[in-house]
Amino acid sequence: MLLNKRMSISDFLKTIKVDILLITSYAIVVGILDQYGFLSKISKASRSYGRTEPSGCSICIRTNQSYERWWEARIIWGAIVNDSRTLIRQCISFFERSNESYEPIVKEMADRQIVWCYALGESLRKLSFSCKVQEYIVSNRIEAINVPNALLSQHSETLLKAKENNMVNDFQQVQIDSTIARLCDSMGKCERIKNTVFPKAYSMLIHTIIYVFATMLPFGLSDKYLAVEIGLTIVVPIIFIAIEKTSMLMQDPFENQPFDTPMTDLAQTIEINLKQMIGNENLPVKKESESYYIL
Repeated sequence: MLLNKRMSISDFLKTIKVDILLITSYAIVVGILDQYGFLSKISKASRSYGRTEPSGCSICIRTNQSYERWWEARIIWGAIVNDSRTLIRQCISFFERSNESYEPIVKEMADRQIVWCYALGESLRKLSFSCKVQEYIVSNRIEAINVPNALLSQHSETLLKAKENNMVNDFQQVQIDSTIARLCDSMGKCERIKNTVFPKAYSMLIHTIIYVFATMLPFGLSDKYLAVEIGLTIVVPIIFIAIEKTSMLMQDPFENQPFDTPMTDLAQTIEINLKQMIGNENLPVKKESESYYIL
């Protein structure tokens, strides 16, 4: 996720450097040819039919759709933060304190929920599991393709054992199970966004429209001032390309890129919160990002 206080313009320009190079080269060549009369017939014909205009509506729709996907991902992870706190708060409040298994079972639920948050973020980004997650998988002998789902199943198994040991009543079991179900629902929503590919044909169409506009633009401009003609032919299409590229970056919020939902940072926040709730003083220290984004 980008930070408000700073942003790397150079990194963003690197993502569209090929487009900038192509448009700049084209603008200079066409501008010079038009200036010296080689394209005078085309220029006169284009001006007689009026100036060319880009289809900005398509770009706006694409940007809006991409933002909706990005914002939905952030809302889902906000719900994960809240439900993680709620789960442990329910365990602390509902489990029978007089039972000798009280502290171990609450700690077990908290530790597993912390690992679940890290595992979910890493699996969505298709990264290798971190040491924290790997150690938990090995020590608990978890053998599953979908590790986050397996961890939620262990939550349910622990809750069932607590019910059998009379640590919770029927109503309390239902309440905790409902929280686990919401976590499962949030996981499914994240997987839906991750696995739903934005239509490539739509992206190609918008990109083609921009390049067609960039091709036609210099013929609709006055060739009286060469520098102005070249400048407009470069700047205007690049603005639309920058908007379109931004929407492409935002449409996939789980790709380990600057525009990502900050899942690792949120998982660390959850870890700190849950450890504080169970009285664990071994809290991780959140370091301020040295870059212009957090992941």
